[in-house]
Amino acid sequence: MGVRKEFTYPSSDGAHQVHAVLWLPEGEPRAVVQLVHGISEYILRYDHFARYLVTQGFAVTGNDHLGHGQTAEGPSEYGYYTDWWALVKDVRELRETVGKQLPNVPYFLLGHSMGSFVVRTYLIDYPGTLKGAILSGTGQEPAALVALGKWLTGIGDPHKVNKLFTALSLGAYNRQFKPNRTGADWICRDQAVVDAYVADPFCSFLPTAGMNHAMMGGLQYVAKRENLARMDKDMPVYFFAGDKDPVGNSGKGVEKVVGFFQRAGVKDITLKLYPGGRHEMLNETNKDEVYADIAHWLENHLT
Repeated sequence: MGVRKEFTYPSSDGAHQVHAVLWLPEGEPRAVVQLVHGISEYILRYDHFARYLVTQGFAVTGNDHLGHGQTAEGPSEYGYYTDWWALVKDVRELRETVGKQLPNVPYFLLGHSMGSFVVRTYLIDYPGTLKGAILSGTGQEPAALVALGKWLTGIGDPHKVNKLFTALSLGAYNRQFKPNRTGADWICRDQAVVDAYVADPFCSFLPTAGMNHAMMGGLQYVAKRENLARMDKDMPVYFFAGDKDPVGNSGKGVEKVVGFFQRAGVKDITLKLYPGGRHEMLNETNKDEVYADIAHWLENHLT
């Protein structure tokens, strides 16, 4: 069934050790899939999915972002960072590190939610360094709303939660699924997953103003046409999301990002929207179907 290794490496912010995981299959991996997790979660939440990919012959790796999981130095750091590009550089460093351990193996990035925004930034800043990219639960709010969010989260203490921004974002996401059983009904339809998420100290914190301010800057960056033009046009990209995902505006925001990539000249784009699916399709009630679709797409892009 393969092995799981945990290790650390220095963050680009110069102040943290990044916690990372590598899952290896028995024998030579057919490819590497590097996972880039979302906001208010951590890389070991993907253990079940990673082990599935291992059974398909893939190596899997990923790290806890700054302010998350075991990279954060205790609860006082949960949900806090101020440098968007530190996240991107940490992802790049892991890609380099694992790439050296497994040379000449096709390499893919899979980013979920905030992680999809990180991957979209990576594709602009490091073209030509991947075999392909997979974007889960992505989206793009109108430019004016992103600018407003960036202004709002730039007010006050970056270490604290901006309650108004949180109500307008995470709070609004959950209100779409009234009557609400929990504060996280929006993530998926599997109540056991939702309950585990709410009870998990690595997930139950709220993002700080500093984190959201940095992310809004990242969202502005990945929407600019001149930046998108720098992406590798020959690299295939797979988008998938639930058609009830509020982050992707029930599919419309995902289609908007697909349009960005098409206008930038990316030649091989696949989009899959799952009926009734919410934000975390990797944890949804039909996750087995989602896993198989990802493996099938990877299989088709290995050669």
